[in-house]
Amino acid sequence: MKKHLPLIVRILISALFLLSAVAKSFPIWAFEKQLVDLGIVNWCNAPYLARLIIALETAIAIAILQRHYIKSFVIPITVLLLIAFCSHLGMQMYEHGAMNGNCGCFGQLIPMTPLEAFIKNVITILMLIYLYRNVTDKEKGENRFSIILLIYFFAAFLLFFFFPFCPCKNTSETNVTTPPIVFDSSTIIVDTFNKSNADTAINSIKTKDTLVAIKDTSKGIYSIIVEPTKTISKFSMYTDFNGKTVNLDEGKKIVCLFVPGCDHCRDAAKEMVKLSRKHKLPPAYVLFMNEETFKIPEFYKETKINYPYHLIEDIPTFFKLLGNNGSTPGVFYLWNGNMIKSYEGIEKNKFNAEEMIKAIESNQIH
Repeated sequence: MKKHLPLIVRILISALFLLSAVAKSFPIWAFEKQLVDLGIVNWCNAPYLARLIIALETAIAIAILQRHYIKSFVIPITVLLLIAFCSHLGMQMYEHGAMNGNCGCFGQLIPMTPLEAFIKNVITILMLIYLYRNVTDKEKGENRFSIILLIYFFAAFLLFFFFPFCPCKNTSETNVTTPPIVFDSSTIIVDTFNKSNADTAINSIKTKDTLVAIKDTSKGIYSIIVEPTKTISKFSMYTDFNGKTVNLDEGKKIVCLFVPGCDHCRDAAKEMVKLSRKHKLPPAYVLFMNEETFKIPEFYKETKINYPYHLIEDIPTFFKLLGNNGSTPGVFYLWNGNMIKSYEGIEKNKFNAEEMIKAIESNQIH
């Protein structure tokens, strides 16, 4: 057993790094988002750094099983990498607590708190120290550093080949901003009047920041509908939904930001379907993230939604639409381009169907 222990340890370390690499890759956008949320890189550089880190873990998993410079380079560089990770985890624990959040070591596959990840790294370092004392490099003159480089470059090639992405574009699409709401939230929303006193009724509620629509609801009785002034929303650039031109800033619209393979997104879509069976909803449209797009038909089949969709090619743009540190699913209720209700993620601001329908049916603009 003692004779084979170094080999067993090498296999365990290799499996650990390979599991970490695979877990971060599915879905890889979640790892990219984590790098951005941590402030390490911006969205333009996140796809590159994410793939290079995963490639490094894959290369270590392979290199630890061979003997070219295993003692003089592979093990020391792996220990230094783990020490750097431990330092980062230490800062995270100091700032946010040892048991808060998912460190992302194993992506979304195996959530780990910073403390759990720290302990895992310390144990791995101890295993590497044992390995350092019990393995040797190849004989002098037989070591080839080119083998180590080849392993890494091959791993990096595979990551960029199997996980392609669109480079960041310096266009208005990637510089998404939310325009200010320009209506008077204290305005009376609905009023009725006889035709004889129409002018008085309209003048009593009309403001410079509102549009007033007049509808004949019954014989001789009219309704004044006060609407928010039309503005340009952050979704205005998306007009093509399944081949049809749509103006999301005109009238009442519901915009959903979903990821095809996201279970929480599917749950939100199912809630929307249930809501539509009880209430008349404004037209709804889906903006899908360009990730696992082959699951879009499955998404529609499972949730039974029939909303037209548009595919956002640039993943950074998708997340910018959700807002700072935003998470999926995102559901937004717009009125003339104004953001009336917005929901994102699965925590404090998660989708609230009852709250949204109240805002829609009562014509609330605040």
